[in-house]
Amino acid sequence: MLQPSTQHSEITSQSVPGRAWLMLALATLGFALNFWAWALLSPLGPRFKDSLDLSSFQQSLLVAVPVVVGSLGRIPVGALTDRFGGRVMFPLVSAATIVPVLYLGLAGHSSLTALLVGGFLLGIGGTAFAVGVPFTSAWFPPERRGLAIGIFGAGMGGTAISALTTVKLVDAYGMANPFLVTAAGLAVYAVVAALLLRDAPGRTVPAESLGHRMAATCKLGITWQASALYAVAFGGYVAFSVYLPTYLKTGYGLTQADAANRMAGFVLLAVAMRPMGGWLSDRLGPVKVLAGSLAVVLAGALAQSPTPALMPVGTIAFLAMAAALGAGSGAVFALVAFLSPANKVGSVTGMVGAAGGLGGFLPPLVMGTLYGSFGSYAIGLILLAAVAAAALAFTGTGLSHAVSRRATAHSH
Repeated sequence: MLQPSTQHSEITSQSVPGRAWLMLALATLGFALNFWAWALLSPLGPRFKDSLDLSSFQQSLLVAVPVVVGSLGRIPVGALTDRFGGRVMFPLVSAATIVPVLYLGLAGHSSLTALLVGGFLLGIGGTAFAVGVPFTSAWFPPERRGLAIGIFGAGMGGTAISALTTVKLVDAYGMANPFLVTAAGLAVYAVVAALLLRDAPGRTVPAESLGHRMAATCKLGITWQASALYAVAFGGYVAFSVYLPTYLKTGYGLTQADAANRMAGFVLLAVAMRPMGGWLSDRLGPVKVLAGSLAVVLAGALAQSPTPALMPVGTIAFLAMAAALGAGSGAVFALVAFLSPANKVGSVTGMVGAAGGLGGFLPPLVMGTLYGSFGSYAIGLILLAAVAAAALAFTGTGLSHAVSRRATAHSH
């Protein structure tokens, strides 16, 4: 059963202070920089495959490891953000991410083992999401949180920065360059965040222990309902953002640079649609936005499954799925921000964010394995369509009824 928010904050529906928008901008910038770092290995996957003679599965594992670590790490980081606030956690996560970035750029790219170790630690950058959602949510009243969380979520465009710049910087200046540039950006942000970030006035600080809070979070219906939907929406986005360069190079024979640029276009559209998904959720309700998004993903995956010509059918299918996955991701966290208890937003965000990231971990491995076995991506895309259909059925039945019942009970 969904739980209504019980947040009591000095940020009221009549007033969104200018500082709230500044905090949102700083949080979004931090999210983008950490996601830029988190996605550094993906554009270089085809290069490492050739230089280290990796199998399809090994290449998929290489780009998936940061995803799974960043996803699971969101659970404790979200809970820690509930306790210590984004003012402490944003600089801390950003500074910690510098270590694996420098390691990969300077020493950790000569073997698969070294890359996996660096990728494992690089997952720290992916936990920034679980810091930003509770931090941002506390600054905005309930009826504006969908838009605010959607704008913050646009920071996932850091993966597009990586896609557009990493290969070019390596080609022009050597392997270390994109890692050094990213590390410098993270260092500057960590200092700026430590100086300027402030937690919202009236922020609810939990008094219970971490274990007690995690147990209580697991009992909330919203935790599991949103986790399942986010595993499809954001998981689909993450899977494509890390595997699309490989898919396009293998399935269509594109060059590494062309494949990375097209992946960047996919990411940018998804990023642009995430605030739109939050904005529409404020007005139409997240259930309607989720249902529409999942229907588009279902249709797009089926259209792409036979590997049609890239122009126009393949391009239209991928862009439609990008828009739908972005909007759907925004809608899920509009739901979380509205319905989670105020002192558990970080904990719920951590669990849901982990589910989303894990949803993006498995598909690249499945796609690589299926292609290695059958020489085709069709089965993988049909599986995506089946998952989207199941999520659509749940959204239209169980979730819709639960939201209606809770809304009715809360109004009385």
